[in-house]
Amino acid sequence: MALPKDYSGLGCSLSRSLEVLGERWTLLIIRDAFHGVRRFSDFAQHLSMSRAVLSDRLAGLVEHGVLVKTPAGGYAEYELTAKGKELWPVLLGLTYWGDKHYASGGTPELFEHAEDDGRLDGAGVCESCGHQVDAEEVRASPRRIDFRSNSENAISKALTRRHRLLQPLKNG
Repeated sequence: MALPKDYSGLGCSLSRSLEVLGERWTLLIIRDAFHGVRRFSDFAQHLSMSRAVLSDRLAGLVEHGVLVKTPAGGYAEYELTAKGKELWPVLLGLTYWGDKHYASGGTPELFEHAEDDGRLDGAGVCESCGHQVDAEEVRASPRRIDFRSNSENAISKALTRRHRLLQPLKNG
């Protein structure tokens, strides 16, 4: 018997979350949005994914209120909404879990509390001051990047530099 195409018949909150977040590429799009990627072409360039799939995933995230699409000088930008920003602990936890179980050569990226340079643990607590840190207060400090994409493009290069989360990515 084939598995159903969606989780709509299941009544739990996890299945409802997977309806929004569970498709391939979706969490990587959200990850890039936290890192400041905003433009369609930048998502496509960094993730090296089909433009049709990217368009579908972005439309779904906008429809579900995770991202907002706004016009910006002749093109559109996508930005995390408050609902989308609530996914920070989920992405952080998955990242640390992946680092623990699957990263070869050590942690590829460190997350720091921008206020005091303290490292964040997997729960988002600053090891220096002990505070739970929101995404707005986080700085990503890549030690090595192992993103799937071609590291020669401008977006991938920009992501190798230390930067604040949720700030528009400067790819110049």
